[in-house]
Amino acid sequence: MTPSTARAARTTTARPTAIRSAAALAALLFVTTAPAALAAGAPEPVRTTAAVETAAVHDDEAGGNADADDPAVWVDPANAGRSLVVATLKDAGLDVYGLNGRRLQHIDAPPAPGEGAEAGRFNNVDIVYGFELDGRRTDLALVSDRGRDRLRAYAISPAAAAAGEPPLTEVTAAGVGPVFAKDEAEVDEQRTAYGLASFSHDGDAYAVVSQREETRLKLLQLKDVNGRIGYATEDAVDLPGSFRLPDGKPWTPCADPGERAQVEGMAVDQEERVLYAAQEDVGLWRIDLDDEEFGTPALFDKVREYGVPWTYDAAKEECVLDTANDPGHGGTHLSADAEGVTVYHAAGGKGYVLASSQGDDTFAVYGRDGRTSYIGSFAVTDGPAADGVQHSDGAMALNVPLGRTFPKGVLVTHDGEATPADGEREGTNFKFVRWDGIAAAFPEPLIVDTKSFDPRETD
Repeated sequence: MTPSTARAARTTTARPTAIRSAAALAALLFVTTAPAALAAGAPEPVRTTAAVETAAVHDDEAGGNADADDPAVWVDPANAGRSLVVATLKDAGLDVYGLNGRRLQHIDAPPAPGEGAEAGRFNNVDIVYGFELDGRRTDLALVSDRGRDRLRAYAISPAAAAAGEPPLTEVTAAGVGPVFAKDEAEVDEQRTAYGLASFSHDGDAYAVVSQREETRLKLLQLKDVNGRIGYATEDAVDLPGSFRLPDGKPWTPCADPGERAQVEGMAVDQEERVLYAAQEDVGLWRIDLDDEEFGTPALFDKVREYGVPWTYDAAKEECVLDTANDPGHGGTHLSADAEGVTVYHAAGGKGYVLASSQGDDTFAVYGRDGRTSYIGSFAVTDGPAADGVQHSDGAMALNVPLGRTFPKGVLVTHDGEATPADGEREGTNFKFVRWDGIAAAFPEPLIVDTKSFDPRETD
């Protein structure tokens, strides 16, 4: 069977926008995902610990409604030990940290533009290196503003970082439009920009953005608009929202009424131009980015809950899974939600794709080659420098040496349950984990390759 690449609809931006058919993809799923359903039971996850953590933030009025979510690592071109972690706090905006976990800068999310409108809410962040802005190569922190359905861009100043001054300055173009909404009224419905991953190719920079409570992904190209960052839609694709199981029965993932199976965690393999996307209640997708267009999505692993029947409890406003009647069509490596996705690059196409298995507080590791074979799982547990990681949303791995604390690379991850708690206040934060510590924890150690990939040289 040949996957169809027919275009189901077109809209117009800078050029025609392609939206591929979700129904056609759903019809192919049994063929493309049968091996994952047959996977053998996974061994126990190995364990490692974090070397550094940031201070906990709190999602209450006293804490500025801060809720940690997604990190990105910027590599300083002159001194890698001076590199930065830029991290989203949802309603509270952005924090910028040094590699010691100390906060260097805070940026508020934009206020509501008017009465009754939604304020900014920063969801995901990624780094773009060397974008030519107003004639100068500029590193950017790119953020999905879920509240306003925009992308926000912040120039990163190496000179400011070296001087110990706030390194980020907003450079979003005035008047940028919504990513998904047709107008401001639709923005307030909050089917807005959610997950985010960026990449560069042939001197151009792009962002893949997912839509909250929908299955759609958009590919945007960044633009220099009078020395500020704008963007235009290049392509779009709809992942399936419902599926036909191997026994022929239809199945729709568990969701609140009116919601569809959304994607948040995403990462682009910068060398191969492959997008990895976590559809939270479904599993992990691999999508080629061919000539700056989406290829045909392939589901290469599924959450354990895939295919499980469920009902909706209206009184409690939650889904109830009927696990006693699990037909056994799910995977064995991920517990919903499938979340933060990141790529560890190594020479010769080797390396790893990591995904947060939020439901069991682990991270699944897959080979970076075309087969994306499962390798194993690990957990970040309590250690002498920091508590463990639970319910992780976003994560980013880097292979490059980052000073004395992280000489073999790093994994930075969100922790949804920072401890010890501040009384009854629940806290969240970010953990910094040595990559060589993760690698050594596996019975057959993972690759440690600090030289073959430079995030600044991806074209």
